[in-house]
Amino acid sequence: MTETVLLVGGGGREHAVARALADSDADLYACAGNRNPGIARLADGFESLDTTNPSAVTAYAREVDATLAVVGPEAPLAAGVADALDEAGVYAFGPREAEARIETDKAFQRRFMERHDVPGCPVFETFEDMDAACDFIDEFDGDLAVKPAGLTGGKGVRVTGDQITKAEAKEYVRDSDYERIVLEERLVGEEFTVQALVANGDVRVTPAVQDHKRAYEGDEGPNTGGMGSYSDATLELPFMNEDDYMEAVDVIEAVVDALDGYKGVLYGQFMLTSEGIKVVEFNARFGDPEAMNTLPVLNTAFLDVLTAARDGDALPQLSFAPQATVCKYAVPDGYPTDPDSGAKVTVDEESAAAAAEGTDGEALLFYASVDERDDGIYTTTSRSFAVVGLADTIDAAEGIAEDALEAAGDGVRIRHDIGKPDLVQQRIDHVKELRGE
Repeated sequence: MTETVLLVGGGGREHAVARALADSDADLYACAGNRNPGIARLADGFESLDTTNPSAVTAYAREVDATLAVVGPEAPLAAGVADALDEAGVYAFGPREAEARIETDKAFQRRFMERHDVPGCPVFETFEDMDAACDFIDEFDGDLAVKPAGLTGGKGVRVTGDQITKAEAKEYVRDSDYERIVLEERLVGEEFTVQALVANGDVRVTPAVQDHKRAYEGDEGPNTGGMGSYSDATLELPFMNEDDYMEAVDVIEAVVDALDGYKGVLYGQFMLTSEGIKVVEFNARFGDPEAMNTLPVLNTAFLDVLTAARDGDALPQLSFAPQATVCKYAVPDGYPTDPDSGAKVTVDEESAAAAAEGTDGEALLFYASVDERDDGIYTTTSRSFAVVGLADTIDAAEGIAEDALEAAGDGVRIRHDIGKPDLVQQRIDHVKELRGE
């Protein structure tokens, strides 16, 4: 039987999923609020719809006779789209709304970790009374991360001692419209992500990735959804050792055991501190940009993971090409605070693909939050497109990604320092300092 897969979402993460499925025997259909040209070219059909509307998504799934679905972004998961697809007889590789709370409700996430003794939980408190939250900020001995409990697209967290003062933190809490706030100890170290494919009690982990949230080079400026990321040719990153990686895997497995019945992707964002691994947060789906580092080096057929998950079989063991990856995003001018939405962008796709000529690597381009219209491609309020370099080393992959960025036209901005040797070495030196080496 030929599988028909419905892909929900229209960002760079979903373009990476579409590419991972494109070489399979499956028929691929996609739906999103924006028309992603990269996904549209790979899919047999593309429907523009509100992906947070379970009825609209399931109606399209029935229309195309979908046998499987992959739910990419967090907002549809929070809206119960996976629940609706499952109930309509279409197996959704993505957690149901209740399990997705591990991402969508940070207060639930921390209490869940505390209740189930999941390792790596920082000191925290949750608040609905903002005056009480401000009192806690005053009384806490040390710096704090201020986190809205709900989804903010990676842009809602403020950290005292780094981004803001305690006085500014109290102002942020009082002036926000957030109903609940999580206050937790500031974690100092190096962040990294490990993503796992999960179903039927099986956990299949992927190489560690480091994302770069800050908008500007040198880790300056406001947080974003992620300006780019890199991975090494091994499971670990250059500043990590095998024990660090396995400690993170142990945390992911503890969460899966406690959730009982989780399916889809579980993304653990960790901080490597002087005291070991701490949990920054969990996401209930592939990271964006981290999916663009992970899926291009996955040798195992992604479709085989999906069918095994649906059929109740053991998930296949994952195999990865021994290549490093560097991903760099091109974002609209003004992003993230005042992005230039609706600007026409020109991307020289042939130039991007040719960036790896003469090397042993590869250059890939992934469209993200752009909208393809009859007369061209336009920016939205989020990240526009990403380029990914693949090579034997991070340094070589970074060079390919940088050459591929020649494809970017006017009206976009890029963090060029991601994956460069100096920045990677800073991470290595920082961890050595944390370890007292």
